[in-house]
Amino acid sequence: MSTDLDAVPVEAQPDTTAQPLERLRLLAEDAADLQIISAALQDAILRPVDIKWERSARTLTLALSRFCWECGGTRVMAAMQFGDVLGVQSRRLPRQPDTALELLAIDFEPGEAPGGRVLLMFAGGGDLKIDVECLDAVLADLSDPWPAKVEPAHDDEAVAP
Repeated sequence: MSTDLDAVPVEAQPDTTAQPLERLRLLAEDAADLQIISAALQDAILRPVDIKWERSARTLTLALSRFCWECGGTRVMAAMQFGDVLGVQSRRLPRQPDTALELLAIDFEPGEAPGGRVLLMFAGGGDLKIDVECLDAVLADLSDPWPAKVEPAHDDEAVAP
């Protein structure tokens, strides 16, 4: 007698012995490190109220709902903090505190070494510019993953012939 589960090939059966992925913790001290964090944060969602600049502490902290690409269709709460922040400017970002912002990418423009400008680019064309004395950024997952309602989708860019 065979059950439905017995009929499924072994390689297609769920792995009940797999360990859950460890929470992500990344440090960026140069542009290459920051590109890794940028990839991990692609399609993260945050709100303007989730961005905190503490001028006296010279830190900028963001609380985000990160799409966990490496976990397959889940989201996790994460925090990113920049240290040695000299100034912050926003351009074309909504001011309403609960408006959803979708982070597309993070880039670093070198300035007077070891400083420069971190650029957070959001869907809709807005950005956040962070002037830093030196690049010092940390990303850490804060929660266990939960199922994402929707997987982010990107329109394919037309390629000129």
